[in-house]
Amino acid sequence: MSRIGNNPISIPEGVSVSVNGDVITVKGKNGEMNQNFDGVSFNISDDTIIVKRNSESKDHKSKHGLYRALVFNMVKGVSEGFTLELELVGVGYRANASGQKLDLSLGFSHTIVMNIASEVKVETINEKGKNPIIKLSSPDKQLVGHVAAKIRSFRRPEPYKGKGIKFVGEQIRRKAGKSA
Repeated sequence: MSRIGNNPISIPEGVSVSVNGDVITVKGKNGEMNQNFDGVSFNISDDTIIVKRNSESKDHKSKHGLYRALVFNMVKGVSEGFTLELELVGVGYRANASGQKLDLSLGFSHTIVMNIASEVKVETINEKGKNPIIKLSSPDKQLVGHVAAKIRSFRRPEPYKGKGIKFVGEQIRRKAGKSA
């Protein structure tokens, strides 16, 4: 029994959901998202969506919770959106955003210029005396997470001094240095 798949999804004000064949479409103030599905069906009432699986096969049981979570993230994304913040910890680490290009100085001999997908809005916050912060926001949760993971992969936080790119609020497990 899927515990997540059985939970109903509430539809907030200003969001419309439609099913056309094997594609579910969610529209809201932040845009429109589509998702292909199979093995499940959607019962849409005026303010809730209930996901039902078509059979009790192992494949359909595994997809039940998956598609419920994907549709829930779509509904939340088009109504509120998702935001991730990355913090650059290290001397001389800098980030500048101009349009959809992110320019990173991470202690290498060269700067890293990354093109960000057009669906993701990127913004940098540089305050004197504080670490630079990269703020990513989009209605697509998967895409924001993917872009954040790609940026983080350029300089992962290291366990001795904690330098690198980390999520805001993330605790880095620290190791003791050499003992004399």
